[in-house]
Amino acid sequence: MKYKFPENLYTEVRIEDYYRANYYLKNDDAEGNGEVSVIGAKIRVFDGKMWYTSATNDLDSIQAEIDGLAKIAKPNPNILKNKIVKNFAVNKAEILKFQDENSVRKLTLEQRESICRNYRKKCTDKSIPEIKMTHTSFWCSSKIKSFYTSKGTEIVQDYQRCGFSIGHELNVNGGNFHAGKYFQEFYYKDLLNREDEINAEINRSVEFARKAKPVVPGEYVCVLAPTVTSVFTHESFGHKSEADFMLNDKTLQDEWVMGKKVGNEKVTIIDEGDELRHGYCPYDDEGNKKKKVYLMKDGVLTGRLHDAKSAAILKEKPTGNARAQDFYCSPMVRMTNTYMDAGKDDPEKIVSEVKDGIYVYDWNYGTGNSTFTIQPQKAYKIKDGKITDPILVNVITGSVFQTLFDIDAVGTDLKFYSGTCGKNGQSMPTATGGPTIRVKKLTIN
Repeated sequence: MKYKFPENLYTEVRIEDYYRANYYLKNDDAEGNGEVSVIGAKIRVFDGKMWYTSATNDLDSIQAEIDGLAKIAKPNPNILKNKIVKNFAVNKAEILKFQDENSVRKLTLEQRESICRNYRKKCTDKSIPEIKMTHTSFWCSSKIKSFYTSKGTEIVQDYQRCGFSIGHELNVNGGNFHAGKYFQEFYYKDLLNREDEINAEINRSVEFARKAKPVVPGEYVCVLAPTVTSVFTHESFGHKSEADFMLNDKTLQDEWVMGKKVGNEKVTIIDEGDELRHGYCPYDDEGNKKKKVYLMKDGVLTGRLHDAKSAAILKEKPTGNARAQDFYCSPMVRMTNTYMDAGKDDPEKIVSEVKDGIYVYDWNYGTGNSTFTIQPQKAYKIKDGKITDPILVNVITGSVFQTLFDIDAVGTDLKFYSGTCGKNGQSMPTATGGPTIRVKKLTIN
């Protein structure tokens, strides 16, 4: 064992070696270019009633930090029988996937600059007079985490990702619009040679800005593209599945009962962290192995996401969803890769069966609780089974549970998207996913 842990207390040490780099252009001027590297540790001691914590950047002081926390904690000879402590599994693993030649830590300043300048040159059409400003950026991050506990857990695992974005600020007929593309990958090489994809999206956005007319507010049949389904799933259902929200909310406990039918039988929603998507998390920050959780299966509520504490209080099992932004932070219940599973309906038929409705192509933001809100970036009319004119939609709203019942078609075209999720001041990498779906009625403004 690497450290001497005090008796009659539960102790854990989480060490992180973190690296991040970025490069940013405003038009052709470099306005951001930096690297940061931080190593630190979070030490936590638990006596069954209270957590005692400290953080340090001096790894040589970890043992002294443990000893100092132990002095103010109250020894508990029954600590291993504590319901929360019993939920901390004992695991030993080393999972290092990103330490080869493809590590983003090996990228040079020249590579960071070149991706931005090349895409800026190849994906800026100077014949488009509406372009007023262009922002181009690249970033990457890498984390190596080590975790040790007094119960015997020893885990070393790593994570990395990188991202690129180009965005044009447009002024069209006196209105401001955005045209661009943003994507994240695990490896730098997967960000390259995507000019056709980027330009196609920019051209779509410019055409949309030039032709879109305000929508007539009302209730419509809506077809959501996979990316929009994914944000609905994450914001409206995924967060409600995070069990720490339920601990002091009797109303949520009453409505969130296992075995309750909460949606159309075509709807299945899953959270898992083993697949190499951007919420990848084989072991959580309490040392528990991430489980695949069916949150909803065939319209029936079948699971929720837990850390050790919420599982103990609600008398369920941990799911490996305790995650912390960095070593300064304590873990809380967070999603990993959360998605609505593919259905059996042909995406083209889903649209063709709509006489008068709206196709929501993408989104600017989404929020969710009992009522959800999605602001589309681009949306289109559906007329007699065909996607037609672009329309300006300010916001789409609906009741979460009513919408889950109103989903009457789920496509075969499941797609995943990478992103970052914020909760209680902490941001975590996640993946969202979903297929094309059709909703019988949503409110459009």
